[in-house]
Amino acid sequence: MSDQSRRKFIKHIGSTAALLGVGQLAAIGRERTPVQLLEPGKSIAANDKIRIACIGMGIMGFGDVQTALKVPGVDLVGAADLYTGHLTRVKEVFGPQVFTTRDYRELLTRKDIDAVIIATPDHWHDTIAIAAMEAGKAVYCEKPMVQQIEEGHQVIAAQQRTKAVFQVGSQRVSSIALIEARKRYQAGDIGQLNAVEARMDRHSALGAWQYSIPPDASPVTVDFDTFLKDTARLPFDPVRFFRWRNYRAYGTGIPGDLFVHLISGLHFITGSLGPESIYASGNLVQWKDGRDVPDTVVAIFNYPATKEHPAFQTTLRVNFADGSGGGQYTRLIGTEGVLELGWNDFKIKKHKLPEAPGYGGWDTFHTFPKAQQDLFVKNYNAAWPAASRKPVETATAYAAPNGYDDRLDHFTNFFTSMRTGKPVVEDAVFGLRAAGPALLTNESYFTKKLVSWDPVKMKIM
Repeated sequence: MSDQSRRKFIKHIGSTAALLGVGQLAAIGRERTPVQLLEPGKSIAANDKIRIACIGMGIMGFGDVQTALKVPGVDLVGAADLYTGHLTRVKEVFGPQVFTTRDYRELLTRKDIDAVIIATPDHWHDTIAIAAMEAGKAVYCEKPMVQQIEEGHQVIAAQQRTKAVFQVGSQRVSSIALIEARKRYQAGDIGQLNAVEARMDRHSALGAWQYSIPPDASPVTVDFDTFLKDTARLPFDPVRFFRWRNYRAYGTGIPGDLFVHLISGLHFITGSLGPESIYASGNLVQWKDGRDVPDTVVAIFNYPATKEHPAFQTTLRVNFADGSGGGQYTRLIGTEGVLELGWNDFKIKKHKLPEAPGYGGWDTFHTFPKAQQDLFVKNYNAAWPAASRKPVETATAYAAPNGYDDRLDHFTNFFTSMRTGKPVVEDAVFGLRAAGPALLTNESYFTKKLVSWDPVKMKIM
């Protein structure tokens, strides 16, 4: 969705929303809450061809390419991967004309490639992103933007130096649901924000990154030495290569894979630059398969008061050993309501305190002598009319239509920026402000210490 389409959408959302029965949207909940169906913006017609290549053709690489090609005027020219089987599959899925290579640098020298998608393991993001921008390519880099804080500053510097179009691939910030949630937050629908709590739990082998390993994985079909980059030299290990998220050397664990989504959405809605301190705890509970990262992590982030928002605390949790089967939510809790985010849907529940203070229940009223109780009630009734004694309770739900894809809107934003020069929705600075707290969650977990963070300078204090 372009910036113009987004502004038009926000301006006219009231007139374009349709009311549906809650039964059509299971994510909203069991209670019968009116649901406003959000209308996606119209795609911008292609006015020139954009030729892309993808570096890293794993799960995200294939998914990103398939989504990017839905944008009019986008063609896949090349792909790079260190496993030859992935390159074979590229030609099976996208056609024999696609140029494939093990060496991503061959893609950067080609004049027929305008943009690259980086969907490699995390420890390669910064190196490839900087090289691509210096080669004159636009870059769509999967989250987290970097594996180390200092790498993020180097990526920002490269983008500012080259003026390349650069977008981080945490697609949630392009969702029409988050755009409307931000509007509702800014309108004060939940009162003063004071706490955020989120969880994203799983209970499956694939959800815990025990990905399938192809039978032909070997030193011949996998360039394992290049994969290792500047990490410790090791003999060929297909588990490390195909399940790299399980290892600190190549990935960023739960915080870099999942916390960063939650943080990105929170920062987008509130306009926050980030927390000032992070403390994390966790454990390796179930998936003791040789990984050196935990499968359960809880983190507390303290956000300072700024002109955009009051001070508030955020608690994030991911549990890969959730015997209930998993689930997710994000709740922004305010003094007058709560905004409950799903993925491409959300609900606002309001509970505004009555004007009258109330009495009885768990109260000292029952300890008064009878005469004092009678006098108290008489005075109370005189001071507080019946209408002032009831809380205001409402609930409204919003959801994207069936089949809506926020990743498609995210790629549309990226390609629109290439075509028109408009700013991307998630640039390198936003990317580091989202990745930084996630990376410091790991720092706190492994050092067992509170970590202080400067959200403006994006530096560890």
